[in-house]
Amino acid sequence: MFNKDHPRYKWVALSNTTLGMLMATINGSIVLISLPAIFTGIKLDPLQPGNVSYLLWMLMGYILVTAVLVVSFGRLGDLYGRVRIYNLGFVIFTVAAIALVFDPFTSGAGAMWLIGWRVLQAVGGSMIFANSTAILTDAFPANKRGMAIGINQIAAIAGTFLGLIIGGVLAEIDWRAIFLVSVPFGILGTIWSYKSLHEIGVKSSGRVDWPGNIVFAVGLTALLAGITYGIQPYGSSSTGWLNPWVLTGIIGGIALLIGFVFLQLHTAEPMFNMRLFRIQTFAWGNFAGLLASVGRGGLQFMLIIWLQGIWLPLHGFSYESTPLWAGIYLLPLTVGFLVSGPISGTLSDRFGARLFATGGLVLVAVTFIALLLIPVDFSYPVFALLTFLNGIGSGMFAAPNRTAIMNSVPANQRGAASGMTGTFQNAGNSLSIGIFFSLMIAGLADTLPNALRSGLTSHGVGTAVANHVAATPPVGSLFAAFLGYNPIESILGPTGALKNLSASNAAALTGKTFFPELISQPFHSGLVIVFIAAVIMSLIGAVASLSAGGKYVHADTAPVDTTESTEAESNDGRQLAGELSDL
Repeated sequence: MFNKDHPRYKWVALSNTTLGMLMATINGSIVLISLPAIFTGIKLDPLQPGNVSYLLWMLMGYILVTAVLVVSFGRLGDLYGRVRIYNLGFVIFTVAAIALVFDPFTSGAGAMWLIGWRVLQAVGGSMIFANSTAILTDAFPANKRGMAIGINQIAAIAGTFLGLIIGGVLAEIDWRAIFLVSVPFGILGTIWSYKSLHEIGVKSSGRVDWPGNIVFAVGLTALLAGITYGIQPYGSSSTGWLNPWVLTGIIGGIALLIGFVFLQLHTAEPMFNMRLFRIQTFAWGNFAGLLASVGRGGLQFMLIIWLQGIWLPLHGFSYESTPLWAGIYLLPLTVGFLVSGPISGTLSDRFGARLFATGGLVLVAVTFIALLLIPVDFSYPVFALLTFLNGIGSGMFAAPNRTAIMNSVPANQRGAASGMTGTFQNAGNSLSIGIFFSLMIAGLADTLPNALRSGLTSHGVGTAVANHVAATPPVGSLFAAFLGYNPIESILGPTGALKNLSASNAAALTGKTFFPELISQPFHSGLVIVFIAAVIMSLIGAVASLSAGGKYVHADTAPVDTTESTEAESNDGRQLAGELSDL
């Protein structure tokens, strides 16, 4: 293996950290598409009211934990060595992957085993996620980082979509294979990282800020958990935003995070140096990254529901097969990421991030508008083109934005800075579920009940049962479609109504066309609300990217060739250098 001074060492660091990021992010989304197979394997119905919490934590536990812990592990990397924390993350991740394969229980106990080990796996994933970008920033010179971080970040984002495809394929084989696939890569990555990676970064002096870590973890957990549980019905409401526990989590979480900021500003050796937000590029880049992450996560969930609940059944696919095919039909989105990320990252080394990050989010906003204009039963080539362009736009933004953020911070703060950026990205993914599901439910609540009532009664379902089903919160139908279940069978089955219908009516209601045709117009009403919100977020993010300033590399790193900078960019650099003098 190459030593740290070998000219090829940086490529070893890039390949290993890219494997780590792929592994961590694929596992964040692989269960999204595989949940029906997993719950069937452990003999648990996730749509039963008492089991919804299992469903939410299986869905959200990994994402939530990574969002909470990446800052802490980034700071630990600054203090004790980024490679050390990164390598330990590989070990923890791999041990948890092995334990997930050998779930000895079924029903609720089986679900708790999986949730518990997924949480531990997320701890390992957080260590990898928090330090991989910092390791690359240490290994590559400033004028090559955009290319390296572009490859790394696009691997991370593309991993969330590759997880859908891999999960769909493995779910057809065996539910345990969903977790088994990580084991050989985890073992390989662990051995490889311990043998090949070296500590070359600048360490911070100081000690662990335990009060800051605890306040941040509790506050962000409460906030994200509250938002997640806000999509569950409460009382007569179709959502849970008025649930006292949800309100307590959200308000209490925000209060604790405000307290965290105050605590960090008055701590001699803080967990995170809040004064980094004085750096224009760091502050605006992270704000834009949060908005982009929320929009990207919302797009992912809405497209899955669109494909699995409507388009694929209308085109002859069984509900059970839709998770796999949804992943396949979303390939253009992933390809767009893979094409544009490394190219825009490389070009940003020369021209700066502003043009690419801003233009990328504007393109994303345009594709959201275009997706609203196509019919629900769309022509696939048009859909493929729009999702490909959305992936292009997201790739144009992600790599240059992350590179600009990492270039802007002092060398001894890279771990914490990478962790904070990871927190914004992962928190955005978590927030997107609560925000976009709630917006979709709001859109469906006005139109779906009447459509459902008239559709059921026209096929022989009694008025009382039809009224009861129509009054059921739309989240049940959405989750059924999202999980690849037959929605009508899921909501009518517990009432026993299907058994009292003629064979022809029962077959019509549970067939491939009834629910998609029933929900198409209500779904589009909800989609309008969801995608308009996504357009607004993308455009605000574009303005934030424009405000982040021109090309700038912190003074204690290798400088970019200043002959390629414009006068405005040079002024940005001098302004930021002045701001950093106070850090």
